[in-house]
Parts: sequence; C-alpha cells; structure tokens
Amino acid sequence: MSDHARHAASSPGSSAAPTPPEPFEAPARPPVGAVLGKVGIWSGQFDFSPAGTVREAVAELDELGYSTLWTGEVKGREVLVTAGLMLGVTSRMTIATGIAQILARNPLTMAAGQLALAEAHPGRFLLGLGVSHAELMHIRGAVYSRPLAQMRAYLDEMDRMAAEQYRAVPPAGTQPRVLAALGPKMLGLARDRADGAHTYFVPPEHTAHARELLGAGKLLVPEQAFVLHTDPEEARELARRHTGSYLRLPNYTNNLRRYGFTDDDLAGAGSDRLVDTIVPWGDVDVLLGRIKEHLDAGADQVAVQVLDFDRRGLPRRQWRELAPALLSL
Repeated sequence: MSDHARHAASSPGSSAAPTPPEPFEAPARPPVGAVLGKVGIWSGQFDFSPAGTVREAVAELDELGYSTLWTGEVKGREVLVTAGLMLGVTSRMTIATGIAQILARNPLTMAAGQLALAEAHPGRFLLGLGVSHAELMHIRGAVYSRPLAQMRAYLDEMDRMAAEQYRAVPPAGTQPRVLAALGPKMLGLARDRADGAHTYFVPPEHTAHARELLGAGKLLVPEQAFVLHTDPEEARELARRHTGSYLRLPNYTNNLRRYGFTDDDLAGAGSDRLVDTIVPWGDVDVLLGRIKEHLDAGADQVAVQVLDFDRRGLPRRQWRELAPALLSL
C-alpha cells in the first residue's frame, strides 16, 4: 500500500477498510549479502556482562558504525532473547545469531522468534541456525544424531509451522536465514534451503571451497578470530585459550584435516602453525590482510571476533581502535 493510500484508509471519515496483514508465504530466497557490509563483529562474551553493560556496549558498536553484530548460544542467555535486547538498543545494525541451536527449541518456537523479531525490527535480524555439537546437546537432554538429516527435517517443519501455525502479525517479505556449515553436505543444504552459510574456525582456503559449493548469490560469512597484540608469546597464549576449547570438538578438527592440518597440529591447544592460521595476531594491518584473504576467496562479510586478555570482559577498547580501518573496507 502506498503512503497516500495508507493515510486515506486511516483518516477520519474514510470508508476504506483496513488492509489485513499479508499472509506468510513460503520463501523464494533473494540475496541478502549486500545489506550486511564487508565486516561485522562476532562475540560470545556478552553472557559474562550484566544486561545493562550489554546494552551500553552494543549501542556503542551501532554508533561506531559497525553494520552487523553476530552472537552465539552455548550455555548462557537464550539467544533470541539476547537478539531482542540488542535490537532494542540499536537503530542501524543487523543482529545475527551465530548460531541458534535447533535442538534447543522446537521448529514453531524458532519460527515464531524469528518472525516476531523481524516484524518488530524490519530488515535488522538475521537468523543463523545450527545443529551445534554432541557435547552441548547432551547437556540439554537432546539427541545429536545424523546432523544433516536433523537439519533438513527441522527446516521442513520450521517452514510448515511458519506457513500454517504462526498467528501473530507477520513481517513483510521473506526473512533470511543461514546455516552453520563446514562440510560439503551441510554447505549444500545451506545453498538449497537457506540464504547461505555462516562458517566458524576456518582458514581462508575453506572460504574458497565454501564459495565454490554455495555458488553465486548465496551469503557466506566466515568468523575470524584475532588478537590485537604484537608480542608473539603473549598473543599466542591468548589465542590458545581460544583454540584449545574448539580443538576438543570433532566437527572442527575433522574440517581442519581437510586443509592439511595433522594430528600434531591439532594436539593440545594447537601448533604455532594452526594457531597463527585460526587466530592471527598483531596490528590492524595483520587483521586487514586476513579479512582481504577471506573476501578474495568469496566471503560476503567477515565476522571479526576480537579476543581479550580478560576472560569475562568485552573488547570494547579494541572495537573502538579497529573501527576506522575495518569500516573503511
């Protein structure tokens, strides 16, 4: 409806009946990459700060000009609640889940959360979905089995629930979603049943392979961890705090083996070669170089996860320091 027609329908004395909300329709999925910007911020640290601090930090990211903020779900705040908190204190930035665990909520609950956030904050919510890891699903009492089949069945039911059961006011248009994907089969599902893929803990070579599998027109956003520190020993010590937690998970180690990393590289918290690949460290030019590698390999956006020496802190100083260079890309 045009602005003129909408005004006429709502004016006193108008005989025009209100236009009912358009029904939800199964998606034809248009490209979404252009609206996100080339660099976003990724952080799983928000769970360690009170809600007031989270609001303040996220509002600052929006004011600095970052276009996208990705946040995950492990054992802290429910991620759709977190996304709503973040959307409420921002006016420009897209909030993306990286990822919402599908086995943490049923398909109608997931669809309802996505549609409610999208209707309240048009064009600013991107749903990232993933099966997660056996260890985390065991904690939730969920069965992690045949993740590709689980994801495919979940998407079928989520689409059906959105079309047939969701009864609130729907958002306008098709709402985007991406899948957490590492291997070729899940990347293929991301191509066929979503708007693209969000990859994590990957080298640029994986980004090139993922782009080849996704094809043109599908969103590809790799996460890239980084330590803004120039002392090799101290930087690698911090990086290993990060890599050590992920090298316990077979999804990641199996994927890294595809790119030439050996058992020696994967032992403990990782070899220097692995650590420097997954978590580069140094000054801003080092980070810009790695971002360029991902972009040249086919990424639409790189989600930068800046690590901080404070285990429970937010890297707000680094976000401010990096903003001029990252936002110039």
